[in-house]
Amino acid sequence: MEKQQRQQVKKYLDLLFFHWKLLVACLLAATTIGLVVYLQMPKLYQCKSLLSYERQQINPARMAPERDNQRLRDTISTLSDVVISRNNLEDIIKQFDLYHDARQQLPIEDVIDGMRRHIKISPSSRGDTFTVVFDGQDQEKVMKVTNALAAKFIEENLKYREARATETSKYTQDELDMAKAVLDEKEQLMRDYKLKHYNEMPEQRESNLARLNSLHEQYQGVQDSILDLERTRVMAQEQLNLRKRLSRAMDSAATAGTGQASAPTRNEPLTPWQQLERLYSHLEALQVKYTDKHPEIRRTKQLIAKLEAGLKGEKPTSGTAKAPRRRQVHDPEVAQLQFQLKDISLNIKKLKADQATIRSEIEKYEKWIAAAPVREAEWNALTRDYDELRRHYDYLVSQNLQASSVEHLERKQKGSKFKIVDSAGFPDKPYKPNFLQIMLMAIAVGVGGGAGLVFIKDFLDTSFKEASEIEGYLDLPVVTSIPYLEQQSEIAAKRLKTVLWSAGFLLYSVVLLAALVFFWMQGKIIL
Repeated sequence: MEKQQRQQVKKYLDLLFFHWKLLVACLLAATTIGLVVYLQMPKLYQCKSLLSYERQQINPARMAPERDNQRLRDTISTLSDVVISRNNLEDIIKQFDLYHDARQQLPIEDVIDGMRRHIKISPSSRGDTFTVVFDGQDQEKVMKVTNALAAKFIEENLKYREARATETSKYTQDELDMAKAVLDEKEQLMRDYKLKHYNEMPEQRESNLARLNSLHEQYQGVQDSILDLERTRVMAQEQLNLRKRLSRAMDSAATAGTGQASAPTRNEPLTPWQQLERLYSHLEALQVKYTDKHPEIRRTKQLIAKLEAGLKGEKPTSGTAKAPRRRQVHDPEVAQLQFQLKDISLNIKKLKADQATIRSEIEKYEKWIAAAPVREAEWNALTRDYDELRRHYDYLVSQNLQASSVEHLERKQKGSKFKIVDSAGFPDKPYKPNFLQIMLMAIAVGVGGGAGLVFIKDFLDTSFKEASEIEGYLDLPVVTSIPYLEQQSEIAAKRLKTVLWSAGFLLYSVVLLAALVFFWMQGKIIL
């Protein structure tokens, strides 16, 4: 299959090469026709004027800077319609004597419509610039008309802004006064309501809920502290009772260890020597069970040292084994536990007072939160139309400021205006027709036309050119084929014919090239 495609391509290439004279003749003819068409076409010149939009330097009423580009496009579109209006274009046509022949034959409306098709106004995609383009056949008139159109933009912009500056100022001021009176009355009602029910307003709900949750956590913390103190007080009370029982037991043990001879009667008080004896007995009993670092042993030693210091120099009474000692009436541990119980009671009392205060705060915040839906409904009913009134008032304020500012700036001619950045210059080169484009199209048409003629000629030729065509037509195999043998005279004639054709094509090409150079030097061909 691929071999057949290559054979088919080779067949077409051989066919084109065989008819090269037809291809060259079509190419030269098309090039000649393209040159003639280019020379006959009227030369159109184009001029371009660049204008910029200078924004006002002081603009306190600038409402939406992000829409300035769109506003510029709208302004250019409006002024474009004004500039190319019938009256303006008719004045320009009469001023520069444009389309003289067309005005003699056609109505002025048709002439103006034709001129509009030659005017192009293009705003820049970025920046505050735009171009005014006009094309025509007379170079000087094209330049003058382009500059006149650009000047018309400046003139019409001043008229348009001056006429519009004063009209909106009075209207916006009247509307603003009415809207302000209605808005002030509405805001006074809203202010009174909010001052009366400030803590119950919907916007305070989140803060009230947060404060209520904080109060609940605080209340729970106080409750936990009270419970902890209650448990501590119970434990301290138990320790106090245990300490008192231990002291009584110690007293009983000390009395039993002194013997009957030294033991007083039940109602007879102990002497200091007897108390000291009991402490020694109690110390000996503790040392059997505990080490010297035990708190009870340390406390007993301190009591003994204190009694001995108090009884220093005194002689013991009869019946006692050691020097008499004074009785320790108060136990320091008992006093410490009693002080701790008193302190715990005071803390519990203070925490309960704080708990009552927190409870009242919780009830107050719960009341405010419960009233929030009611206040929200009342507030919505009160402010249902306030947003629209406020938006309308803000809009009128901005419009009034803008109108006043524009009016003031336009009176001093400090507002936004157009400025010619680059005026139209004398056009030296026509932009239509494009010589290179026309010649490339002519060459393409010549080559394509010549190839088409070659294929058409081959299609119309019904003679057999290959053995396979004969086999297909007769349905018989071809055994052999004999090539055509040319005679010497035929070969010479064929060579002469080829030389003549080549010389003719070469001569015509030289003449055509010379014509191109001549017209180019004469200025009729512009590259």
